Amino acid sequence: MSRITFTQLSSAQTGQPPFGHAAFDLAAIRSRHLLQLLERLWTGDLARVDLARELHLSRSAVSSLVAELLAAGLIREGGVRGAVQTEQAQTGQAQTGVRLPLGRRATLLSLNARAAFLLAIDLGASEVRLDLFDLRCTSLVSLQTSHDVGTGPAQTYARIQELCVSALAQTGVKRSQVVLAGAGVPGPVDSLSGQVVTPPNMPGWNGTDIAADLSALLGIPTLAENDANLGALAEYRFGAHRGVRDLLYLKLGTGIGAGVMVGGQLYRGARGGAGEIGHSSINEQGPPGRSGNPGALESYVAGQAPVSLARARRAAGAPSALPEPLNLNDLLDSPADPLAKGVWQEVGHHLGVALSTALNLFNPGAVVLGGRLAQAGEPLLQAVWASARSRTLNINFQGVSIDLSALGGDVGVLGVGAMLLGELLTPAGLLRLCQVAQHSAGHQSLKAESRAPPERAQAGRHSQRSASAQKPVLGQPPDTQPPDTQPPDTQPPDAPLAPDLHSGHTATDAQPPL
Repeated sequence: MSRITFTQLSSAQTGQPPFGHAAFDLAAIRSRHLLQLLERLWTGDLARVDLARELHLSRSAVSSLVAELLAAGLIREGGVRGAVQTEQAQTGQAQTGVRLPLGRRATLLSLNARAAFLLAIDLGASEVRLDLFDLRCTSLVSLQTSHDVGTGPAQTYARIQELCVSALAQTGVKRSQVVLAGAGVPGPVDSLSGQVVTPPNMPGWNGTDIAADLSALLGIPTLAENDANLGALAEYRFGAHRGVRDLLYLKLGTGIGAGVMVGGQLYRGARGGAGEIGHSSINEQGPPGRSGNPGALESYVAGQAPVSLARARRAAGAPSALPEPLNLNDLLDSPADPLAKGVWQEVGHHLGVALSTALNLFNPGAVVLGGRLAQAGEPLLQAVWASARSRTLNINFQGVSIDLSALGGDVGVLGVGAMLLGELLTPAGLLRLCQVAQHSAGHQSLKAESRAPPERAQAGRHSQRSASAQKPVLGQPPDTQPPDTQPPDTQPPDAPLAPDLHSGHTATDAQPPL
């Protein structure tokens, strides 16, 4: 909805009795419409008439918005769609058997997915993954390496830097074409300070501002977020339950965390610590977890807890065809083995106990289980469902879907991509995206074009636009455009907008802060 600012004018200012005066911020309204148009084109190609209908705008208004985005290089005109037949034409065709198309053909508009690029970093306890995405979060290259996050920030940053350099080299994308970077963190991130706060799975990282450090190291504005929160964002935008506004994502791995979507927005809490379900107690007399809480969920479920349970059951005489000594991979690879099945049923029971509390608190429409332990499959899922069902009020359980994630190992980087898209689809993000896209237009050497979200990616032709032409300021009505919004570009076409990856300096003014 368009933003309207109400200002109360005094009678001394107006010479009239006091009345409420509505001052319409036309630039903000236009910016909002531009963002809505981009969001529609992210989902697929549409014609101007489609956009006018979906956005409830006149065709002339849509044409004006489209002209701005075309000039910025963020969208492009593509194929032509045949005119939709009117009811009269359809009736005539039914009677005569002859097709009678009426009206004009419509030119389709599509998102220029390679107007800029995104850098997604998934930082795990034992590995680092880096993907270079286009604006549809289709991966151009995906690199992964084993790394112990417990070695500390310095060694981890060095590994991330190596992956970044390699990804850019393999794709031919320049650093100045990357509009944003993001990192998923296996620990709580303070949403006020940006610092990691006493992360149980990241020794030596307490107080580290990962986003600021990576921004300076890579020369690319960077965001950082807890990995479970990113899982929720990934499921909301890309998963089987995409668009479910109240959604709960459980990441099951070395630690247990939850990402919570409420009303289509990620719920972080007052400081970013919401969703730490793994540290909630399900047994007051139980063993302490890594956080020190007695009977914490992680004590029964996370890390090597399933392996310890399996070894105890085997020692008690439980039959099994699994090797000796067994490990977590054995349990995950053979969930139908009698011993493994019993282990995952018990693990699922404990998860269901904790999940029932979350269901009663948040009443989500969907719950998605992800992370490494979710590979246990149906034995785990069925046990979670049964345990939660018996402990949840009917109003909070009826209608809820509890499923395994279909995104697999991509959920982390896709969550980062979803976070970055959310940042770009704001007025400030749109301005930055426009700037990078204009500089990027003369640099692109890749020939393939993604024209749909990841599950519908297609190949397409890539067209180039000159970055030297004067562009309008996005979001300002055309008749209010200043005659000279910025000094002419004096950089050579290939001049980087960010420092060299090895320089250690922060990003220059050519890449403004978000």
